[in-house]
Amino acid sequence: MAAQKAYRPVLRTYRANKNFGNRIIYAYLCTISAVNETAMKSFFPHLLYGALFVALLSGCAGINQVLKSGKPDQIYAKALEYYEKEKWSRASTLFEGAERYYHGTSREDTISFYNARCKFKNRDYDTAATLLDEFRRKFGRSAFIEDAEGMYALCHYFLSPAPTRDQTRTGQALVAINEFMSHYPNSDRIEEFEKINAELTERLHEKAYLNAYTYYKIGRYKSAIVALKNALKLYPESKHREEIMFLIVDAGYRLASNSVAEKQTDRYLSMLDSYLSFKEAYPESKHMKEVERMAKHARDYLARNKSDNNS
Repeated sequence: MAAQKAYRPVLRTYRANKNFGNRIIYAYLCTISAVNETAMKSFFPHLLYGALFVALLSGCAGINQVLKSGKPDQIYAKALEYYEKEKWSRASTLFEGAERYYHGTSREDTISFYNARCKFKNRDYDTAATLLDEFRRKFGRSAFIEDAEGMYALCHYFLSPAPTRDQTRTGQALVAINEFMSHYPNSDRIEEFEKINAELTERLHEKAYLNAYTYYKIGRYKSAIVALKNALKLYPESKHREEIMFLIVDAGYRLASNSVAEKQTDRYLSMLDSYLSFKEAYPESKHMKEVERMAKHARDYLARNKSDNNS
């Protein structure tokens, strides 16, 4: 009985409401409240899910009614109402419904921007990026253009994957971020975007290093040397710079050691060039003992080979 009494205020609320969805909930509550207290407890989760589901259907039905009204001002006003309440999906549906009515009017850019921002807030970054790209091309003089270009850059940032995956999105994000900073040097977001720029650049550094290291790890030393040197050339400030230079020496040594006799001399000489560059850049490196050992072996080989050729 206690459980039944607890539902009476809820029943009165839904009974008094003429909304179709709420009337369904009322009927559902009436049925459930007729069950004994023990059964009521087991039905309680179902009651909640049922109420939420019907409420959702009711909300969708309300949006459809507004859209079917054919009244642009009503659709736009309702979209703004949901937008202010941060009901992004509902607001977006209504903004999309209002777009065709306001094409070519002073509200067209507002609706397009708000709809794109709804997608962004809903974390639908792919769709938001497409809409924002269209917006910035079409409404270059809009009052929303700075915010639109900022969000466009952030969409690509949020879509940028970890360094182990393809970094095409990261490249796109860097272009968009730098375009924004170039267009709006006095923006309040410059400091934030500079940090993002550094983070994304570091992600590319990491990707280049991982790609090169993969060649080294599987024993493809010639390809590893090329990839490592390219990584160093593209990203000279990489935090992996010391490790990359060491791996160039190591890969060069391994390549020479496993080469046929006629290629070993040239490859050991090339490895020694890399060794000297490494020694000059990092004389106190933890790798110095190892590279000195490799350099000694290379010099010994070259000395023996020279004496053999002279004899």
